[in-house]
Amino acid sequence: MTGESYIFIAGASRGVGREIAKCLIQQNQKVTALLRGEASRPELEAMGVKVVMGDALDSAAVEQAILTNEPIQAVISTIGGLPKDGQRADYLGNKHLIDAAVKAKVDKFILISSIGSGESAVALPPQAMETLRSVLIEKEQAEKYLMASGLNYIIIRPGGLKSEPATGNGFITENYKVAGTIHRADVADLTCKCLFSDPANNKIFSAIDRMQMYGDAEVEEFSL
Repeated sequence: MTGESYIFIAGASRGVGREIAKCLIQQNQKVTALLRGEASRPELEAMGVKVVMGDALDSAAVEQAILTNEPIQAVISTIGGLPKDGQRADYLGNKHLIDAAVKAKVDKFILISSIGSGESAVALPPQAMETLRSVLIEKEQAEKYLMASGLNYIIIRPGGLKSEPATGNGFITENYKVAGTIHRADVADLTCKCLFSDPANNKIFSAIDRMQMYGDAEVEEFSL
């Protein structure tokens, strides 16, 4: 890891992306964040994050943000939307980020997806699947596109997200049948650990809090 390279985050304006940016800055990593709007810019810059403006749905803007002279060590994307949002970034925005990362020869791409995507659909109750179906279809498309890109990838599918402080009980597992909830700060902590874990490369994980699992199945935790 050279001191010159940096981590590029899409989705750092709020939620998990903001927590990941905070986690990386605390580890003295250089972080650049792609922002669509100015609202969260002052707070991110005060944290020490370099901000570039652009909409992930605009492929030219994404290329301009990523294809710079500064080497990017990894791209982390937490972007997505709710079913009511019309044209969402879940697939198209992530496709643009993946395409630009390939062109920039980025070493690793971490995609924050969701339990319920792909084969993990079996972990959600039918009612939840129905509500989230349109979003989860796009998330699965993004996952498949990333896996076919040739990039080193890590896909993390969190369970239901909470905004309370980290518990330290978050974990990842390759068991796609697991379900539960997890705090956003714990997802961020797991993501930062995955970033520097070669054994995690090219794997898909579910992420939940071991004290907030649904059911009592024995689940093997992935060691980071």
